[in-house]
Amino acid sequence: MGRICGLESFVEAFDQLAIISATDIKGTIVYANDEFTRVSGYSQAELIGQNHRILKSGHHPAAFFKDMWRTIARGKIWRGEIKNRAKDGSIYWVDSTIVPFKDGRGKIQGYVSARINITKQKLAEEKLLAQNIQLDTALNNMARGLSMFDAQARLIACNKLYREIYDLPEELTQPGTPLSEIIRYHTKRETGRDSREDIENQRKWIENHVARLARGETFSHTQHLKNGRTVLVTNQPLPNGGWVDLQEDVTERERFEAMIAHMAHHDALTDLPNRVLLDERLKLGLARVRRGERLAFYLLDLDDFKAINDTLGHPIGDELLKAVAERLRGALRETDTIARMGGDEFAVVQVGIATEKEVSSSAQRLIDAVSDPHDIGGHNIRVGASIGVALAPADGDTVDQLIRNADLALYRAKELGRGRFCFFENELNERMLARQTQGADLRKALAAGEIDLHYQPIVNLERYQMTGVEALMRWHHPERGLILPGEFIPLAEETGLIVPLGEWAIRQACAQAMAWPDRIKVAVNLSPLQLKQPGLVTVIANALGASGLPAPRLEVEITESVLLDDTEANLATLRQLRELGVRIVLDDFGTGYSSLRYLQSFPFDKIKIDQSFIRNVAVNDDTLKIVRAIVMLARSLGMTTTAEGVETKEQLDAVRFEGCDEVQGYLIAKPIPADDIERLYLPSAKATHASGTSQKGQKSRKLAS
Repeated sequence: MGRICGLESFVEAFDQLAIISATDIKGTIVYANDEFTRVSGYSQAELIGQNHRILKSGHHPAAFFKDMWRTIARGKIWRGEIKNRAKDGSIYWVDSTIVPFKDGRGKIQGYVSARINITKQKLAEEKLLAQNIQLDTALNNMARGLSMFDAQARLIACNKLYREIYDLPEELTQPGTPLSEIIRYHTKRETGRDSREDIENQRKWIENHVARLARGETFSHTQHLKNGRTVLVTNQPLPNGGWVDLQEDVTERERFEAMIAHMAHHDALTDLPNRVLLDERLKLGLARVRRGERLAFYLLDLDDFKAINDTLGHPIGDELLKAVAERLRGALRETDTIARMGGDEFAVVQVGIATEKEVSSSAQRLIDAVSDPHDIGGHNIRVGASIGVALAPADGDTVDQLIRNADLALYRAKELGRGRFCFFENELNERMLARQTQGADLRKALAAGEIDLHYQPIVNLERYQMTGVEALMRWHHPERGLILPGEFIPLAEETGLIVPLGEWAIRQACAQAMAWPDRIKVAVNLSPLQLKQPGLVTVIANALGASGLPAPRLEVEITESVLLDDTEANLATLRQLRELGVRIVLDDFGTGYSSLRYLQSFPFDKIKIDQSFIRNVAVNDDTLKIVRAIVMLARSLGMTTTAEGVETKEQLDAVRFEGCDEVQGYLIAKPIPADDIERLYLPSAKATHASGTSQKGQKSRKLAS
C-alpha cells in the first residue's frame, strides 16, 4: 500500500490560518474550507465544481492570469495578490500562494491554494496613500513598511516600520536624505563592507533602479537580511516622478512555501528525498550519462525488518529506519542522492563513477554501515541489508529501466542469502525459476487447504463492543510454516493468483460472518487487479446469496492505489457494489496525494485512518490535528472513521477523544482464527446461530483497553 503524504495533511495544518482551496489540473474547485466560504459568501456546494473565475472582479488583465497558469503548469509555486468579488458583489483582496501537487512520476495532479485575506490592509493602504501619504499617523498604522522618494532619489517620507526593518537611525529617515546614503549605511551593517567598489556598485544599482521606474515599471525584489528576516520590496512609480516602496516581511510565508515544497519532495519519517525527488535526480543523472558519464543506481532493502517491527513494535521500527538513513548518509559522497522508496527500501544515485570496482566498494560500504549494531530505545538491534545495482547506460537509459533492473538484482541478492549486493545481469534464470516455483506452490496452496482466514476485531468506541472484523489471509506452507500476506500477496498480485484467492476469501468471509451475530460486519480487502475483473460484482453477489449474509454486513476495503489506474472503470464497479448494499471503505486514508479528490469522487461509507498517523497521535500535536481534521471531514460527509494500528492506551485515548468511531490494532487483538473470535468475544455465537434466535441487543464480551 502506498505511503504518500496526502494533500489533506497540508490543508489541516493551515486550515484555520488561511483561505484554503484545491483544484484539479483544469482549475475546477474540488475543495474549499470554511474560511473560503465565509469570505466569499458562497457555500461549498456553490464552489465545488466551479472555476475560480466565479470570483473574478475584472481588476486584473488577462496577462496576469496567463502568467499564473504558465508558472504553475511548469510545476512552480506562484504567489501574488488577487482582487476578488464576493457573492454579494463586495470586493476583497487575498495574498495567494498556489502550489502544484505531483504524483509519484512527477506529473501534476492538481493545485492547492493558500490565501490570506488582506482586504483591510489593502483598503487601508489605498485610502492612506490617496489622502496624504506623508501623514505619520496614517503611515505608521500600515501593516507594511513604506518609503517615498522623489525623481532625484531623495526620501520624501517613510513610516515607522520601514525604519525598523532596516534599523535606520533618525538622521537617515529625514526628508531629503539621498537613497545612496541609506543603501550605503544598510550595506555596511549587513556585510561589513564599505569600499569604493561597493559604493560604485550601489551607484550603478540606484541608476538602473531609477531608470526602470522612470519608464513606468512596477516591479518587486526580495531582500534576505542578516537577522534572518525576508523582505519583499514592491516599487511603484508615481505619476509626477519619484516612486513609492512597500516593504513586506514575508519570512513566515517563505517558510510556509519552503515547508510545502520540502514535504512534497521528502519522506516524512527520515527526511530523505522521496520517490518524486528521486525521479528528478535520476533524470538529471541520465542527462549527464548522455554526455558520456556513468551512473550507478542502487536499491537497498533491509533484511528481516518486518520481524523487528512485529516483535519490537512500529515506534522502534521507525527509529531504526531513521538511524539507517543517517548511516547511509554518512557512507556516501555529498554529491550522491539517497532516497527512501517506502517501507524499508532505500535508493541511491551516484553519477560520475569510474569503474564497477568503485561501485562494489560503495555497495559494500553501505551494507557494512547498516549492519553495525543499532542502539534503539535500549534495544541492541542488528539488521542487514541487501542491494541490487543497475548501471547506466549499460543496464538502461530511462528511470523505469534502471529501477526495474536494480529491483531484479536486489531480488537475486536476497535469493543468494541476503546481506550482499548483486549487479544486474541479463541472465537471471535462477531468479525466474525461483519465482515460478513459489508461484506453483501458491497455486496449489488454495486447493490443498493451506490458505485460511484470520480475523482482527474492530471495536466501536461508543459502546466499546466488537462490531466488525477484518479478514486477513494466512498461508500454512507445509515446509516454510506460517507465511503472512505481506510475503505472498505481492506474488499473488504479480502472477494473477490474487483473483482466485480473493474470490475464495470473499466467499469464506461471508459464510463465516453469517455464523455470527447480526451486528458483526466483515471486511475484505480488494486489490487493484481484483477490482478490474469484470465479474467481481457477480462474485460478491453470489457469495452473499450463497451464505445468506445481508449485503450491509460486508465491507470491501480499497486503497488509493486501486483508484489511480483506470479510475472511472473502478468507480463504476464500486457503484455497482454500493447498489448491492455492500459498504465501501477507503483504507490507509491520508497516505496519498489524492485522498480528498477521491472523497469527492465516491461516497465512501467509512475511511480508515492510516496507522502512520495513529502511531504519533499521542505525542505529536500536528499529527493530532490531522486526525482531528479527518474525523471532522468524515463526519461532515456522513462517513464513519476507524483508527488503524492502535497499539497503546495513549493512542486509544487520543483517537477516542478526537471522536473516531472505531479502532483496530494490536492493543485490541491481533488477527486470530474464527474459533478464537467466537471463544474470546462471541462465546454464545454458535449456539445462538444454530437455534435461530436473535443476537440483537446482547452485549459482547468486554474488550481489554
